[in-house]
Amino acid sequence: MTQSVNTNPSFQLLLSVTEQTILELGCNKTTLQEIMNRTGLSKGAIYHYVKSKDELFSFILEARMQGINERFHAAVNQAKLGELAGPLQAITEGLIPQITDEKDVSNIVFVYLLSRRDDPHIQEILQRIHRYSLDLAVKWIEIGQQYQAIPEHVDAYAVASSFLLYVYGLRVQRIIEPNASKVDDKHLFELFYQTLRVTQNEKN
Repeated sequence: MTQSVNTNPSFQLLLSVTEQTILELGCNKTTLQEIMNRTGLSKGAIYHYVKSKDELFSFILEARMQGINERFHAAVNQAKLGELAGPLQAITEGLIPQITDEKDVSNIVFVYLLSRRDDPHIQEILQRIHRYSLDLAVKWIEIGQQYQAIPEHVDAYAVASSFLLYVYGLRVQRIIEPNASKVDDKHLFELFYQTLRVTQNEKN
């Protein structure tokens, strides 16, 4: 998702209406024709942005991650040099709805795409979303290192991969066992914070 597309009013309308339609009808019954009817956008206008409804769904997931990224950068701008808590909290508070709320539209889309992963097109979409999320997580850690909140010796890629794996695990757990104990933002924050702090202490 490019920055120009991300901020385009027509594309934002497309995302917003698609999210609402998914919440009402579910992913399977949400069609591009239904979205055209609700947005008033032409077929050509929609296909200017996406090649399929599955690609449109994937942009919902990317938009959620982009929203977390924006809150993270806002927190970084307000944080003191060496402060980890504020920026990390911006991340964990943004992730929690995606992890714990099965009615959150991003979870509905995630489950839908995951259930169709045998389709090569869907597999490619899932891989793109994963790379996008991983790249963001790596950048967050690298920024933390630049601002002296995370020690320089930390392997940003390895830690980001581990955190992302944990988040995936929680999301899948919600699919398998909806009644499992929910992880809240405080738990997620403490886990990530303590992991980074222990890493720093071990180096010292």
